[in-house]
Order: sequence, then C-alpha cells, then structure tokens
Amino acid sequence: MIAIFGGTFDPVHLGHINMAKQCVNTLNLSTLYFMPCALPAHKMAPGISTQHRVAMLNAAIAPYPFFQLDLRELHRTGPSYSLLSLQELRAQHPNTPIVFLIGMDSFNNLDKWYQWQAITQLCHIVVYQRPGQQCAVSGHLQHYMQQAQVNNAKTLSHTVAGKLYFLPGEMLDAASSNIRQQLKNTNKKNELLPDAVSLYIERHALYQNDDNTN
Repeated sequence: MIAIFGGTFDPVHLGHINMAKQCVNTLNLSTLYFMPCALPAHKMAPGISTQHRVAMLNAAIAPYPFFQLDLRELHRTGPSYSLLSLQELRAQHPNTPIVFLIGMDSFNNLDKWYQWQAITQLCHIVVYQRPGQQCAVSGHLQHYMQQAQVNNAKTLSHTVAGKLYFLPGEMLDAASSNIRQQLKNTNKKNELLPDAVSLYIERHALYQNDDNTN
C-alpha cells in the first residue's frame, strides 16, 4: 500500500506529524510520503521558498524511518493538482492500493478540487477526523461518501482504489496560518512545531515579515 500526504507544509507542524503517524499506525503502513506542493490550487502560494519548506520537512521527519518525501509536485510547472500526481502514481503502481490522506476541512471541500471524482477512482481517500470536527457534505460528494465509505481500515488493502475511510485522531489544534502569524508577532519558539523545525526557522529568520521569501 502506498500512502501520500500532500500540502504546502508552510511550515510543517506537529499536527501534520501526528496525523501522519496515526495513519501509519492504523493502516499498518511501512511508508508514508509527504508530498509538498509547489502552487496550491486552493490556497495562497507559500510565503517562503521551496528549499526552506523541503528543509523543514526533512528536519521534521528525520526521527521517523517510515516517513519519506515525494517531491514530484515541486518539479512540475503550473498548479499542483493532486489528480496529476495520483495519475502518475497509478501508472507506476497499477495494482497497488494508494491512500490519499487529507483533513476533514479538505474533505468538506473535495468537490471543489480539479476533477475530484477522477481522484476518488485513483486512490482511497482517508480523512483525518479530530474530535468535534463535523463532516458537512452534500450533493455529489455526499453520494460518493454513501457509496464509498468503509468502517474497517483493513478493507483498503483489498482493492486498489475507490474507498473512503474516516481516520479517528486526537485533538491537536495546529494550523500553519496561526503559527506563521504567531512567529511574525512574537519571534518565539512555537510549541506546535517540532524542535528541529523551530531551530531551522530561528536560524534562517523565517516568517518575520509579510514577504519572507528568502
């Protein structure tokens, strides 16, 4: 089984790490790939360089042998559509189950993604659901959920794609946007960042102004 976790990771924080660890443990994965995007289709472009984001990811995942990086979206021009990466992965691994890990906020807006229905046919969607988070979908996305949802994680290994699984997880209120604002305002170590990431941010004076692209 191949598992990918995409995002801007600007910066990567303990919420990301916790979410990925929970996925690895629940699905009994040998590897999970963090896949940083270059130009997100649904968010503002990252405020710091690609090199800094990759360096922070490397620092954050270093203690975990089951985490690796997949940098394919950084080598592609144009918006980082998840569909393109999943098409590439499926072509490379036609008979292997692929898991695409996303948060509940992303799932609630999945029907706004580029060719989202094609995405659901290329992989299993695994949604990390923290306590108190609500699933708020309707229309075609609700129909997909009703048809695709499974309650046993082991089911994902029986087919290569097409299923939906809600992964229960602990509450960890971490958001990159809030962390960036706190770093800009206080310039202090943030408790929601891995220590190695905090040291990197301090060493390179990142997130200290509105246009920190160094």
